[in-house]
Formats: sequence, C-alpha cells, structure tokens
Amino acid sequence: MRYRATVAYDGTAYQGWQSQAGRGPSIQEALEHALSVVLREPIRVRGAGRTDAGVHAHGQVIAFDVSTPLASVEQALRSLNGVLPRDIAVREIAAAPPDFDPRRHALRRAYCYRILASPVRSPFHLRTAWHVPQPLDVPAMSGAASALIGVHDFASFQAADHVPRPSVRQVEQSAVERQGELVCYRVVANAFVRHMVRNIVGQLVLVGQ
Repeated sequence: MRYRATVAYDGTAYQGWQSQAGRGPSIQEALEHALSVVLREPIRVRGAGRTDAGVHAHGQVIAFDVSTPLASVEQALRSLNGVLPRDIAVREIAAAPPDFDPRRHALRRAYCYRILASPVRSPFHLRTAWHVPQPLDVPAMSGAASALIGVHDFASFQAADHVPRPSVRQVEQSAVERQGELVCYRVVANAFVRHMVRNIVGQLVLVGQ
C-alpha cells in the first residue's frame, strides 16, 4: 500500500535530498532508515524534488510503499519522529492512491531564499540566511525578479556540467521583499533546474548592489 507524507528538515548537516553514496548523509537516507526501523521492512522513498546541500524544507512531499496497511497512522507518525534525527520531522502521513508519484504529480514548487543585508552577521540567521554586508536596493531587485515570471528557458541559471537537462520552466511568482532585517526572494514554479534558485539570487544581489 502507498502512503504520502510531508516532511520538514534543517538541511545544514546533509548533502541534499538524494542519496549519494560516499558523499555524506542525505535526507532520503535518513528517512528510509527510520521508516525501515519503524515498519520493520526495507523502505524506499520518492520525493517531490531534489534539494541541494544545506537547503531546508517546510513541507516536502514524499511517498513510500509498505507490504501491509499501517495499523495506526498516528502511532507510526509518533514512532517515526522518535527515531528520526532531531533536524528532520515528518509532519503528516496519509494513504495515497497506488499510482501517486510526488515528483510527477506535483503542480508547483516554492522556494524562499533569505538574505541578511546587514553590516554585522547574526548568529540567529547563520543557518537560514545568506549574509550580505552591503546595503541592497530591494525595489530594483524586485523589478528584476518580476522579469522572470512566465515560461522561459533557464539554461543560463542551471549548474554548469556536461549533463543535458530540460531547462524550460514556468514561473508563477518571482518577487523580492524586505521582512524586517531580512530580504526575501520567493519563487513559485512548476519545477526548477539544478541550482536555479541560488544562481538567480546571486544575480539579484548584484542588481541590488
């Protein structure tokens, strides 16, 4: 039987979502280990998308199969969060159709990239914001960000390697706003190419400077 779950994590200590043998721990590996312990059978999980090293998540959707239905979803949820590392949590578990695929069925994905534009770094934002000591022109950044809305080829924003990948994406939202001492870039799209968001933010910061 197939189940869907929503997970949240602090990705600081991980090499991203996907298992990468010999390259350090991943979110996928931690979830599969915990699920296998709790459900007492080997479990593989599918994720709605891959994240890069150090990226955090509030609500990433995953799916996994078990040989027999869970006797109690609530008990499984408690047990799973008791086994998982403290920087990963499963927020909910629910039954899913047999053909549910979190990656293929995802309608959109949202990222929020936070920048601490301050002369002095903050220990409270150390893991969750990029410290940029120079002041930033937020309206200029917002204007540049809005130009990305629509269907575009984002090949120039993807990771530089020799692996050909589709790079046309549809962006629904792309905006920069100030939230207190933070400058936040929010982007919503049907999908992202590898390193797309961080490369966009790098260019937006140059605009802001």
